[in-house]
Amino acid sequence: MCSDCRDPTETPRMNDSSRPLDGVTVLALEHAIAAPFCTRQLADLGARVIKVERPGGGDFARAYDERVRGLASHFVWTNRGKESLTLDLKHPEAATVLERLLADCDVLVQNLAPGAAARLGLSFETLHARHRRLIVCDISGYGDSGPYRDKKAYDLLIQSEAGFLSVSGLADEPAKAGCSIADIAAGMYAYSGILAALLQRARTGEGARVEVSMLECMAEWMGYPLYYAFDGAPPPPRSGAAHATIYPYGPFAAGDGKVVMLGLQNEREWAVFCEQVLRRPELIDDPRYASTSKRSAARDEVKALIEHVFATLGVEQVIARLDAAGIANARMNDMHDLWRHPQLRARGRWATVDSPVGRLPALLPPALPSTATARMAPIPAVGEHTQAILARIGYSPDDIARLRAARAV
Repeated sequence: MCSDCRDPTETPRMNDSSRPLDGVTVLALEHAIAAPFCTRQLADLGARVIKVERPGGGDFARAYDERVRGLASHFVWTNRGKESLTLDLKHPEAATVLERLLADCDVLVQNLAPGAAARLGLSFETLHARHRRLIVCDISGYGDSGPYRDKKAYDLLIQSEAGFLSVSGLADEPAKAGCSIADIAAGMYAYSGILAALLQRARTGEGARVEVSMLECMAEWMGYPLYYAFDGAPPPPRSGAAHATIYPYGPFAAGDGKVVMLGLQNEREWAVFCEQVLRRPELIDDPRYASTSKRSAARDEVKALIEHVFATLGVEQVIARLDAAGIANARMNDMHDLWRHPQLRARGRWATVDSPVGRLPALLPPALPSTATARMAPIPAVGEHTQAILARIGYSPDDIARLRAARAV
C-alpha cells in the first residue's frame, strides 16, 4: 500500500450506542464473496456477526491468494468486524450448537450449496416455527425453484448467464468485469433486503425470509441493455471501454502516451468541446457529426479528429482544457493510483483495521448516516472466537474440549 494514503493514527471511533445496528446479532454460514460482502456491511453498521467456518482451513476464500502480507485480498476486503467460529456443519453436535446460537440471533445469512441449508434444518419455514423474529437471508445462484435451482453458480458464470458478457468487451471478443460484480450485486441486495426486513420486524414483530438470486440481481443491473434490445431490437454492440451508443464517450490517447476518459452527453457539449477543447469550431456545424447517433456511426473518424489534437498535448493539458470547458473527464487510473487518489485522501476515506498480520488500511463504507461512524473492527483468524462464543452460549471448558477432540469445532 502507499505510505501517504492515510494517517495511520486515525481510526474512527465513537460510542457504540450510536451505530444503527447495535444490538443486532447475525449468524453467517458463508463463504466466498456474496454473503461475506453482505455481512461485512452489517458489521460496519454495528451488528455482531458470527462467521461460521470449517475447522482447519476456514472459508475457502482465505486461500484465494496471499497478496495482503500473506492474507487473501478477497478475504481482507469482505470479512472485517466479524467473529470466527469453527464448526463442522455435518457433525452430529453441530445442530445443537446452531440452535443455541440462533436463540439469540436476529438474522441468519447463508450461501451454502443449493439445498444444503434445508437439509440442515435451516430453512425459513423450519426455523420460523421456533424463532418467530428471526430473519433468514438465503443467497444462491439461481433461486430455490426453477430448472436452474441446483446449478453451481460462480461470479463469471452468472455474468455470462445474465448477458453481461454479450455487451462487454471488444467487437470480436467478450470480456468479464474486472471485479466480482455478480457477487457484489447479490451481496448488496441481500444487505438492503435485511435492513428492510429489520424495519418491517420493528412494526410487526415477525421475522421474514429474504431470498437473493445472483442471476436476478444481475438481470436487474442489465436493465439498460435489456430494454435497448426490447421487442427483438439489436442489443448494444460491444465497444470496449467506450460507450456503446453515445460518442465521443470513452478513452482517448494524449501525446504523452497516457489516456483520458471523456464523455459528451448532448449537442451543447459537442459544440463547447469543438470550440474550446479541439479548437475546431468549424466541426460544430459539420453535418457528418451533427447528432449523437451520427457521431457514433462515424466514431473512427471522430476518434481520429480528437486524437490528432490530443497528440500535441500531454494528458494534464488535455484535462485542463476539458475542465475549463466543463466537459466530463477522468484519468484512467490503475490500482496504485487508486491507493493514492487525492479525492479519497482529502475526504478522509481511509481508516485502519487490525488483522492477524497487523494493522491494514481499509476504506470506510460509503453512504453512512451522518449520525454514525463505521465500526472498523478486526479481520479474524480462523476460529479466533470459537472458545468465547461457545462459552457464551453455555458450553463449559470441558464441553469445548470434547467438541475439539471430536473435531466438531
